[in-house]
Amino acid sequence: MDQTSQTIRAFLETVHPYDSLPQDELVRVATSFSRREVPAGHSVYSAGQPLDGLYLVKRGAVEVTDVNGATVSVLAPRNSFGERGLMRDGLAVTTARATEDAVILVLPVAEWRRLIAGSPAFERYFNRSRPAESRGNDLSTLKVADLMARDPVTVSPGATVAAAARLMRDNKISSLAVTRDEVLLGILTTRDLTARVLAEGLGGDTPVAQIMTADPLALSPDALGSDILHTMLERRIGHVPVVRDGKLRGIVTQTDLTRFQAVSSAQLVRDAATADSVAEMAAVTARIPRLLSQLVAAHNAHEVVTRLITDIADTVTRRLLSLAEAELGAPPVPYLWAACGSQGRQEQSGVSDQDNCLILDDSVTPDDRPYFQALARFVSDGLDRAGYFYCPGDMMATADRWCQPLSTWRRYFQGWIDQPSNEAQMLASVMFDLRPIGGKTALFRDLQDETLEKASRNSIFVAHMIANSLKHQPPLGMLRGFATIRSGEHKNQIDMKHNGVVPVANLARVYALQGRLTESNTRARILAAEAAGVISVSGGRDLIEAYDLIARLRLESQAALVKTGRKPDNYLAPSDMSDFERSHLRDAFVVVRTMQSALGQRAGALG
Repeated sequence: MDQTSQTIRAFLETVHPYDSLPQDELVRVATSFSRREVPAGHSVYSAGQPLDGLYLVKRGAVEVTDVNGATVSVLAPRNSFGERGLMRDGLAVTTARATEDAVILVLPVAEWRRLIAGSPAFERYFNRSRPAESRGNDLSTLKVADLMARDPVTVSPGATVAAAARLMRDNKISSLAVTRDEVLLGILTTRDLTARVLAEGLGGDTPVAQIMTADPLALSPDALGSDILHTMLERRIGHVPVVRDGKLRGIVTQTDLTRFQAVSSAQLVRDAATADSVAEMAAVTARIPRLLSQLVAAHNAHEVVTRLITDIADTVTRRLLSLAEAELGAPPVPYLWAACGSQGRQEQSGVSDQDNCLILDDSVTPDDRPYFQALARFVSDGLDRAGYFYCPGDMMATADRWCQPLSTWRRYFQGWIDQPSNEAQMLASVMFDLRPIGGKTALFRDLQDETLEKASRNSIFVAHMIANSLKHQPPLGMLRGFATIRSGEHKNQIDMKHNGVVPVANLARVYALQGRLTESNTRARILAAEAAGVISVSGGRDLIEAYDLIARLRLESQAALVKTGRKPDNYLAPSDMSDFERSHLRDAFVVVRTMQSALGQRAGALG
């Protein structure tokens, strides 16, 4: 080994992941590197150019900028760059320029790929994609499509109940889907035959349409298995049809679930759905931190963890609505209770307040308002006692502003779109995450479609929404570090909510607006935006990988606090992380900042 290679080997021994390589492998790698001197101000490579290999700063400093010229990193010695392009198609996705005289080591592409293939530590370090989660046969993570009975037995609405009963007997089943041209109209069960035919003395020639449950609750094949279980436990039903594009695709029954072990989140849903008091609900929600810890320990994907936790909040809310109606009487007009914020996006973790509103039917009168004020107070007070604390910004149904008829909500959104003030941008951002929780969902469906259509066509509003979405930035320091909190209780920590997941949620919300996408969940919005061509496939993939890492580390930090008996929060100290974790987290923040920069350029073009 010549002197140059010996010097490179000695340097590599101080750089991860090269320090994990066996000595003979390290010698080979050291001799593979080439040495390049780059004067200050000169380019190492430009975006779109073929990469010579993996670059490693030995001396000096290198500035990395995105395609819009925004700085995303200033790299010091022992920092690598160029791996994102190598993991794709070998073309640079950024531009790298020496800001002072630099010595750059270059590992050839072939050698880099050999190390990726042959060294697990090397592959883990440079592969930013999410590791495979432990799923197995866990009901919570299975898709409904994996659980449902396909090609279910169906009956027409005009068939007689006698004929329907014979179908059930002959096929040894306890339910029939009632369809016309594959469109689901209702469901008929053996319980219906007992309670609605025999008990009422109806004849066997009674049409199925007369006794079926019309417009039954249905789920999509992409829903989680836990959705089925939670729905059955909360609604006390034993059959759930599966529908896509309005057509029946399958059915899931309690029998279909017997081969799967019930998850602990289902127990919490069941207990919340049957609670007779707020105190009982508070006892249920007090178990959420432990559930969070268990789900994270089982290596469930972050979107599964937050979905299961949000399901509990949804159940508590609906149970409170039922208890409120039992105390106050039947509502004078139809209403919809909707959630926004993390509950609206189905992204609740171990730390959540409440963000909600009431949409009332336009037939509501001034005399009806006290009922809904009392309903809102009952539910919001109950949520607060159950651990979902009052919103600091008063974004709750208890505020008159957020308890209004549908026509008023239409005027709200129209006003925000027509006059996008700072307040309008903030309110629109919050309310674009609305999701129906309880009541008449039809009150929201048309409102959402109309708003997305109007908003997406208003380029000035879109530009303002983009500008508002960029107010939260990833905590990137200029010298390969993090911009941590400078003082106070959380000094030297990162806010993984406001500077981690929120910037991604803001990006996804804008993508949904631009593509008129109805999804409310952040990850689902990104995937839908990629599918709709709102963002590129590569950009979507990078952002998903970045978001997965940020969200996972946030949940792991919360779970770690729970294990030590502390309350979960959103703060993470980089000093508590390994070099590996810090490197990956920073790279994830760089991706988010790059996507923000691209969106900002688009806003400039719109404005």
